Amino acid sequence: MAITHANDATIDTFIGDGITLVDFWASWCGPCRMFGPIFESASEKTSDAKFVKFEIDEANRRTPAKYGIRSIPSVLAFKNGELVEARTGVMDSDTLLAWIEELKG
Repeated sequence: MAITHANDATIDTFIGDGITLVDFWASWCGPCRMFGPIFESASEKTSDAKFVKFEIDEANRRTPAKYGIRSIPSVLAFKNGELVEARTGVMDSDTLLAWIEELKG
């Protein structure tokens, strides 16, 4: 499944239905750049969740503040629009896919 890119104005349109994982990241963040291809790889292995990337920058401060993002990379899991869990740091693809299975249950 393709990765979608969101910002403050569009984020709510992506998290309203089903399971959505949102990767909060920044281009200057080394661990974020390392995690990006892993997140993309996981998105290609399942159709059970939507994968959204949200770049934290000067123009997109409202959403990270709303969800208390203090470290990146951070992945927030939403189920039908409700935040259900957040994880911080680099994860491997298998961990992301296992997390989706947990969220489905």
